[in-house]
Amino acid sequence: MPRGPALAPPSAAGLLLLSSLLHSLRGLNICTSGSATSCEECLLIHPKCAWCSKEEFGSTKFVTSRCDFIENLITNGCAGELETPKSSIHIVENLPLSTKGASSPLSDVTQIMPQKISLNLRPGDKTSFQVQVRQVEDYPVDLYYLMDLSLSMKDDLDNIRNLGTKLAEEMRKLTSNFRLGFGSFVDKNISPFSYTAPRYQNNPCIGYKLFPNCVPSFGFRHLLSLTDKVDRFNEEVQKQSVSRNRDAPEGGFDAILQAAVCKEKIGWRKEASHLLVFTTDDVPHIALDGKLGGLVQPHDGQCHLNEANEYTASNQMDYPSLALLGEKLAENNIHLIFAVTKAHYLLYKNFTALIPGTTVEILLQDSNNIIQLIVKAYNSIRSKVELTVWDNPEDVSLTFTATCQDGLLYPGVRKCAGLQIGDTVSFEVSVEARSCPAENTSHTFTIKPAGFRDTLEVEVAYNCACGCAKQTEQNSSKCSGNGTYACGLCECDSGYLGAKCECEEGESGNMYQNLCREAEGKPVCSGRGECSCNDCVCYKSEFGRIYGLFCECDDFSCARYKGVLCSGHGECHCGECKCHAGYIGDNCNCSTATIGCMSNDSQMCSGRGNCVCGKCQCTEPGAFGETCEKCPTCPGVCSTKRDCIECMLYSSGRLADNQTCQKHCKDEIITRVDVLKTDDQHSVLCVYPMNDCVMKFTYLELPSGKSNLTVLKEPECGSAPNALTILLAVVGSILLIGIVLLAVWKLLVTIHDRREFAKFQSERSRARYEMASNPLYRKPISTHSLDFTFNKLSKSYNGTVD
Repeated sequence: MPRGPALAPPSAAGLLLLSSLLHSLRGLNICTSGSATSCEECLLIHPKCAWCSKEEFGSTKFVTSRCDFIENLITNGCAGELETPKSSIHIVENLPLSTKGASSPLSDVTQIMPQKISLNLRPGDKTSFQVQVRQVEDYPVDLYYLMDLSLSMKDDLDNIRNLGTKLAEEMRKLTSNFRLGFGSFVDKNISPFSYTAPRYQNNPCIGYKLFPNCVPSFGFRHLLSLTDKVDRFNEEVQKQSVSRNRDAPEGGFDAILQAAVCKEKIGWRKEASHLLVFTTDDVPHIALDGKLGGLVQPHDGQCHLNEANEYTASNQMDYPSLALLGEKLAENNIHLIFAVTKAHYLLYKNFTALIPGTTVEILLQDSNNIIQLIVKAYNSIRSKVELTVWDNPEDVSLTFTATCQDGLLYPGVRKCAGLQIGDTVSFEVSVEARSCPAENTSHTFTIKPAGFRDTLEVEVAYNCACGCAKQTEQNSSKCSGNGTYACGLCECDSGYLGAKCECEEGESGNMYQNLCREAEGKPVCSGRGECSCNDCVCYKSEFGRIYGLFCECDDFSCARYKGVLCSGHGECHCGECKCHAGYIGDNCNCSTATIGCMSNDSQMCSGRGNCVCGKCQCTEPGAFGETCEKCPTCPGVCSTKRDCIECMLYSSGRLADNQTCQKHCKDEIITRVDVLKTDDQHSVLCVYPMNDCVMKFTYLELPSGKSNLTVLKEPECGSAPNALTILLAVVGSILLIGIVLLAVWKLLVTIHDRREFAKFQSERSRARYEMASNPLYRKPISTHSLDFTFNKLSKSYNGTVD
């Protein structure tokens, strides 16, 4: 399978990342900012960077970078000795595309152009080439029919017994060179996937009333190699019987893999389109399912058919993974067609996204539509072209842009659909080396359309070395005889240093280095230059000039204001702004002039603030404006606005003079109204007396700095009160109050009387009761009767006693 892109080695990737970041900063010289110390490092920074290998280059006072843009190097006097390699393309093989397949010699059929390309890449320098693909007419087709023979597919087996003849008739309408093969599968013959008890060994359908007889379960059987004799297909199908497994999923993925990798036994032709039709009515077992049966060994992706063409590793290895299936199908240019029932269509549709070059169609329960399904799938396969990449090097990135039949460009797309046989589509392939691998390293990768045998082979070499590196001089006089000269630089021998290796290390070397330090512990030449024996040679900078005995000064590291060095009102000297006359401050942004702080009334900031750096800073709460002239909440504002109203409307008041009025009231917008609205919370209401009347107006400060004054057209004047009305009102009020008081008094008296009467009635009823029960009122005579019976001398008497 194509390998995904990997990250570049750390050092090269770091340089390329740095170059991309620096390139994004406008105005920054990415070549000199990369601090390259050799030609090879320079070439890695950015594809536009070049290296000057000229011996005498630059100034003796400044270190001029040998790594720079070509135009800068030429300007600095390095014409003719530049190292600036470019990426290049060489087309090695470019045969024209064929138009027909079966009528021409098969070895001459070409469906992709070019066929071989050689690239020489400089890191970061993207280059592109065109790839054209055409599906030729009448191309040979090999179709292998792989059928699920589990018990649920019995009716399907009955319906395809004459499939070969009918299918050949339909396919020969599309190609004159068609071959057909046949294989079948059930599942692994181990528990828990199949019935393994001794009574089921020969007939796993024992006890199954609907279909009591079937053949033992098996993993995969290759029954018929690809042949143009379609009658043999019918014969093999008629010999077959269904089997029975225990669980619902089938072992179809085992069968697909064997059909793909056993090329010689199946009979796949190199010069034909390969179609593998997979028919089933259930879900498949996938990788790791085999652990349920104790199979822990992953599938090795090899062919395991014995002499009887039966799959022998079914009970030894796990089911293959989707990735392994996709790899082997692509490796053998096989288009897989899933012909599955509607209930499982979505699952297999998801599989197609993981296995390139795969399609899925809905199979009826009895396989009646299998011929139409195969023809439809074949037309679908032939209507699209999708490029795949094999063995993509980690150091190379690829991007595709498709140009399909509509003529439009599709960046990032490597697939075209909706094509007719014979249509040609093109793809622009952009190639970029992300880094430099080890010296003399080359890579090869392959671009091929999915399911095609045709390929484009791409050889990649890396242009990372500088030509000047081959012309080295040992113990060169250019290096004082103490080093190796190459690409304009001296690589000093041990014990020597300096631009031309003219200084010795040791005590004298340390002395040279110390003479280039501003103070002990400080960097050599402040880290912004090179120490040439005892003198600092400062680097050049695109930002400005670096200077000083120890390169400690520059004219660009001063304070800025709004991005402008020294605010544009001073000069930068050794990190400090020297301000022009009239300006002060660390960044010279503070003006000493006060003219801008004077208000129209000739007061400094209208008396409501202080003038700081030529601008007013208002101190009065609520004051604003350039000279603090606006202050809705300040005392006396209504008086100031009144002066403007009187002078502008009535030509009166203390500003009556026309010039004075125009000067002080130029920002006032006056509007006269009949009725003054005072409900605006942002406006301020002002009132002042005017000829025994009252004049009212409101004012509102606008964002533009002007004031909107709304004034009544006429002042409000009150009228004298009516004495008779007041008298009648007072008399009426007194009468009304008297009537209300009388009514209240009457109400209170009535309530009191009712309470007293109720109390009297209660006491009266209580007196009658006491009179009836008092002993003083009883009669003086009382009568008592006594009834008794006694026995005297045994005689009974009943009556009174004498």
